[in-house]
Amino acid sequence: MQRRFLDYTIITLKGLAMGAADAVPGVSGGTIAFISGIYEELIATISNINLSLFKTLKQKGFSAFWKAANGNFITALLIGIVISFVSFMRLAKYLIEYHPVLIWSFFFGLIVASIYFVGKQIQKWNLTTFLGVISGAVLAYYITTIPASPVNHSPYFLFFAGAVAICAMILPGISGSFILLILGAYKTLSNAFHDFDLKKIFIFALGALVGLLSFSHILKWLFKKYHNLTLALLTGFIIGSLNKVWPWKKTISVMVEETGEIVSFSKVSEFATLSVQQIQSNDFETYKTILEKSISPIHYSELNKYAAQDQLVPAIILMITGFLTIFILERLGKRNQ
Repeated sequence: MQRRFLDYTIITLKGLAMGAADAVPGVSGGTIAFISGIYEELIATISNINLSLFKTLKQKGFSAFWKAANGNFITALLIGIVISFVSFMRLAKYLIEYHPVLIWSFFFGLIVASIYFVGKQIQKWNLTTFLGVISGAVLAYYITTIPASPVNHSPYFLFFAGAVAICAMILPGISGSFILLILGAYKTLSNAFHDFDLKKIFIFALGALVGLLSFSHILKWLFKKYHNLTLALLTGFIIGSLNKVWPWKKTISVMVEETGEIVSFSKVSEFATLSVQQIQSNDFETYKTILEKSISPIHYSELNKYAAQDQLVPAIILMITGFLTIFILERLGKRNQ
């Protein structure tokens, strides 16, 4: 398929959306890739990176190598992902700290729409596909309930975290950033980008490269052999991930940043939600969330002694905006397939 410059510009824009999604703990860039119509091409392109590709470079020259590697596609996509991920990670940090209900509302709407668009690609519904959806949903929901780990600064661990998180980043519904949180590597990586710590960024990127090249082969094989069941599992993953991006949360336990001690949040604050405590005290460093649970908007205000409003109307508007954003991406995906 011959692509024009405009086509590659649109691919870069899709990369921007993927990078922005992966910068937020709870949202998967793989979901954006799937909805925008480039997911299977992305997996196939990554899985084609092997020794035979470099033999092509040696025997037939750079032009043949670049074509076999789908170089224009992957370069256009990576430009968008890298620019967005590095820049949006800072913005995401600010939005999550100062406007948590609103940012999570937008992504909640985005993911709800994703369920419909991924699910409708299942060509045949039967007992196996239904069980696939249920299994995926249960697994993803369970992952969202796992307490986050204390921060780990080990370079070996950062390599491992990169390899594991990248697998989640390319899976629709499973957030790579959330996996980093669970592993205790999100803050380390966030600080590395903020401080431009090239050593830590390189170690993480190397781990991500190893994980990506390995996992893409598994995904390509699954799509080839079990296309319907794979789509059902991915749909379930997205359904289960909704718990993580629900805007209204009650904090159960936190970690004291200075000591690493994990304590019940009720012992350190009169509020029920860490983000409310942080905004009221303007202190975002002393405590980090370890475990939280979803609550209703009404209870959110009550439990936080009305120091934080439920922001229900703007939250619903942003949910609808996120929902419609997926429709636009899906239309772009169809137009350029």
